[in-house]
Amino acid sequence: MAHVVTPLDQPSNYKDSQSRVDRQRQNDLLSKSTTLYIGNLSFYTTEEQIYELFTKCGSPDDGGGIKRIIMGLDRNTRTPCGFCFVEYYTHAEALASMRYVSGTKLDERIIRCDLDLGYKEGRQFGRGKSGGQVRDEHRQDYDPGRGGWGAQAQRLEIERRREVEERYADAQEGPGAVAGGGGDWKEAEGVQAEGKKRGRSPEDEGDNTRMVRTRLDEDIEAERM
Repeated sequence: MAHVVTPLDQPSNYKDSQSRVDRQRQNDLLSKSTTLYIGNLSFYTTEEQIYELFTKCGSPDDGGGIKRIIMGLDRNTRTPCGFCFVEYYTHAEALASMRYVSGTKLDERIIRCDLDLGYKEGRQFGRGKSGGQVRDEHRQDYDPGRGGWGAQAQRLEIERRREVEERYADAQEGPGAVAGGGGDWKEAEGVQAEGKKRGRSPEDEGDNTRMVRTRLDEDIEAERM
């Protein structure tokens, strides 16, 4: 029955596309590797959480344990983007993590562990066009632990909103647009209306009195003649 069950400490057939070693050389390196690639992490999982989990497979009393943890970062924002490298002191510890930790939950996510050829500077950054991982570039599902929608879906939504805003702006400025201002003419119209409604001033009364007196004087003069 041993040949029926797949060993849990065997590396996958994944080959780093940027690695220039052939398959045989890769297998030789993996047979001695002390580094693990950890995938499907939440963007919010911390280095302390990873250390607490993977240190359970370490053997510090035998000179082992975790040597270092390298968090995967978005190339543009320098924030975690869902993967990391865990480097042990011994190959046996790395195999133990694959056997006992891979497929378990961390931050309510099933994480994956795989032997890695070894960390090199620059591999901590995502290779997707948006700066994160390639798997999050074309993802169509909504995953709150990995930034919501995939990067491509987010770009399409941003473009859609921009088009809507541009159409709205054109409608506001084009023919038949509804005026949004009008404060000046409304204010002037209000002043005129107020002038029509206000009562007569003493000066107005004086002018009317003089007109009446002038007419009386003219009538008196006419009678005299």
